[in-house]
Amino acid sequence: MQAWHIVVSGKVQGVYYRVSTAKRAEQLGVKGWVRNLPNGDVEMVAQGTEGQLNALYNWCHEGPVLAKVESVSRLKVPIDSKLVAFDVLK
Repeated sequence: MQAWHIVVSGKVQGVYYRVSTAKRAEQLGVKGWVRNLPNGDVEMVAQGTEGQLNALYNWCHEGPVLAKVESVSRLKVPIDSKLVAFDVLK
């Protein structure tokens, strides 16, 4: 089990990026959360196996149809045992 902090930059707000990310994370069995940042980026913490996280990370480079992703960064973070689902935060 691993946890990653992922930040996605580009046209990723107002294009259903958070909701689409949550759907994809749930399909993969990943726990965590996703939210918009004031600077226009989308931030998430995702927790799962390396394979699950790699699949989500790869998906983040495309996102939903209307998104125009410019960059995706990731950083390993400590595991949060309180995460039980993948939530869309405001």
